[in-house]
This record gives sequence, structure tokens and C-alpha cells, in this order.
Amino acid sequence: MFKTANVTIMVSDMDRSIAFYRDVLGMKLLGNYGGEFAEIDAPGVRFGLHPGGKLPLKEHSRHMSIGLRVDDLDAAKKTLEERGVKFVKAPRDEGLRLAYFTDPDGNPMYLVEVKWG
Repeated sequence: MFKTANVTIMVSDMDRSIAFYRDVLGMKLLGNYGGEFAEIDAPGVRFGLHPGGKLPLKEHSRHMSIGLRVDDLDAAKKTLEERGVKFVKAPRDEGLRLAYFTDPDGNPMYLVEVKWG
């Protein structure tokens, strides 16, 4: 019944957000539809970027976070820091390791390294 699914992320600047997800995070841009919607191929999910107005964006855009699983949190964090990403908390270790950052519009994201399975 369903062909694909995506998580829509409201952004304030389409070009800046496309550059972040494509160039900084290294994800593939599948399409940019006149600046009204862009589709990003992320591991296991597609992100839809959609203009949401100027900062601060409406509160509804903050009711989610995006987690990206990695094999080596320290290496992934270092790579993203070299690309200009600022992490907001030190990595935690609770059987899994987490490092938090945001996209250019403040949407919460995190890296996660799972120590089991």
C-alpha cells in the first residue's frame, strides 16, 4: 500500500538546510522541487525539507528528534565537528553512547553508538 515514507522537517532556509544534510551529514539529495520541498535520502528513512518560515520556527517542529546510528561515535563526531557541527552536550555512556547536535534551524539530532547487537 505504501511506497515510501518520510519525516518532514520544517526549515527556515532551504538552500542552507539542503547544504547541511547533503554536504555536512553526507546524505543524498533525491530532489529539490522549486524550493518548496526537498527530499533527502538518509539511512533507513527519507527526510522531506519544507519551508517553515523565519526563525524561530513554530513550536510543532520541535516535537521530534533525529537519531543517526554510527559504529564509532568518536570518529563520527570528529568528522562532523570538522564540518562545522557544534555538539551541545558531551557524549553519554548508558550502554549506548549519545552525542547531541542540531540542524541549522535548531531541530534536535543525535549520534548513537550501540554497544550491543
